[in-house]
Amino acid sequence: MTALELDVRTLRKPDKHPTIFRTFDTLAVGESFVLVNNHDPRHLRDEFDADLPGGYGWEYVERGPVWKIRISKLATTPLPRVVGHLGHVDERTADPAAAGVEWKLEMRERDLDSNIVRLAPDAGIGEHAGPDLDVLLVVLDGSGLLTTERGDLPLEAGSMVWLPRRSRRRFHAGADGLRYLTVHGRRRALVLDPAPPRAAS
Repeated sequence: MTALELDVRTLRKPDKHPTIFRTFDTLAVGESFVLVNNHDPRHLRDEFDADLPGGYGWEYVERGPVWKIRISKLATTPLPRVVGHLGHVDERTADPAAAGVEWKLEMRERDLDSNIVRLAPDAGIGEHAGPDLDVLLVVLDGSGLLTTERGDLPLEAGSMVWLPRRSRRRFHAGADGLRYLTVHGRRRALVLDPAPPRAAS
């Protein structure tokens, strides 16, 4: 059976990758299509590697000036896989004074968001109302305080913390900093609403 050809050369650039993935999604296991493009789509392959490692085939049929690649479906869904290791600290963030997001889920299609965040020693995240979803937070190392509307909760390595949706909270890292993993339903953007001013007593 001759594979379907998908020629994306005339599509607008923002439409190319979505069209290709929609075509891939319609395939049954073992089926394929031939992508026709005017350049080697290396960034597209990076997206396939991020979303579907081991679950797709990529075979060059022609290499320029017109590029043709046979893309095959090898599994019904994305395959389970290891996406990181809590014991491996990125050398770029091994400095305890460093801060920011160390790791996050990168898959294009997913229902979860997850991040590893590091706060520098004595740094913090100011008081805010959390997003409209529940968050599970697991402290990986360091220590600190979680301030709620009714008091402080000490944080230490191994602490598993439930952050109910829209709850008001503030974080402060201890002398060794604070590094934690968060897991929650996917959201399109992180928006922390400033907490409303407290009523005068």
